[in-house]
Amino acid sequence: MEPVKERTVYSIYTLTVILIASWPFGNSALFSAMAQDTRVSIEPRAAKPPTGGLQQHDADFRVNGNLVLVPVLVTDGQDRLVTGLDKRHFKIYEDKIEQTITQFASDDVPISVGLVFDCSGSMGAKLEKSRLAVAEFFKIANPQDEFFLTEFNGSVRPPTDFTSAPEQIQNDLFLTQSKGRTALLDAIYLSLHKMKSAHRARKALLVISDGGDNSSRYTERDIKNLVREADVQVYAIGILEPQVSLSRTPEEMAGPGLLDDLARQSGGKLFPVQDPNELSAVAAKIGMALRNQYVLGYAPTTEKKDGKYHRIQVKLAKGAGLSSLHASFRAGYYAPTE
Repeated sequence: MEPVKERTVYSIYTLTVILIASWPFGNSALFSAMAQDTRVSIEPRAAKPPTGGLQQHDADFRVNGNLVLVPVLVTDGQDRLVTGLDKRHFKIYEDKIEQTITQFASDDVPISVGLVFDCSGSMGAKLEKSRLAVAEFFKIANPQDEFFLTEFNGSVRPPTDFTSAPEQIQNDLFLTQSKGRTALLDAIYLSLHKMKSAHRARKALLVISDGGDNSSRYTERDIKNLVREADVQVYAIGILEPQVSLSRTPEEMAGPGLLDDLARQSGGKLFPVQDPNELSAVAAKIGMALRNQYVLGYAPTTEKKDGKYHRIQVKLAKGAGLSSLHASFRAGYYAPTE
């Protein structure tokens, strides 16, 4: 499609880690298998209503007027990845009004990924398994992908520079030690702001943590608002102890709910893991999930430049064996103001 001047393209992407496997759906052709420890102080921002609009990108899609791009992940009842669908299998709504899907893609495109890595005292023996999981995730990376690392315990180490050499991040993680409390929300805050300098249109955070927050200056409400504003998907691996464990703190008990809420807001997903030996397999499946998403594009029927939040809903078309499938997508976006 030929580029057109003075167009606005909005992409909607999100944060946390997805656990998904490849899946052949019967005989149907519609489906296929799926250092120096420098720390920073963080001051809470002043309370104010969100005003941010979606960032503008030099994306592959171009149309006259405004275009909203929505990444969608489709899984079956066992959280296994579903591929091979096309535009006719989707319906998309904005503020409950059905929109016409004008652009559709399911290609593997380069991604900017922020790794948010928990090295608090509770990680302990789980730290080495978490490092191995990161290495497994990098094995599925696209050579054009870029990455940064945010390590945190009771405070947050400033995010590293973006790099297309994953071994740099693995070298940093090799020196990581488990100690201190858990400033998860502050780490996510800094990582979302680091994403503003990303070079890829698609962006995601991968959060690896074993519990809830007990040391951040930012609140859950602050981070939830920021996730709603951000052009970043959040995927999370929650390394959790069994519910019956007497050693779990109230913050750890609340951790899964917090990560799940953040992930859903962004169109991502939380996958809890109780056995650290499963981490590498989960990380590999997350990498596959990031490589196998659909992107739906539409121009809103009524052009909006009101700066307000507009809700999105994606549904799978009835029939063709799709009733048991689930679509994960971002909950909405903030319209521009001009």
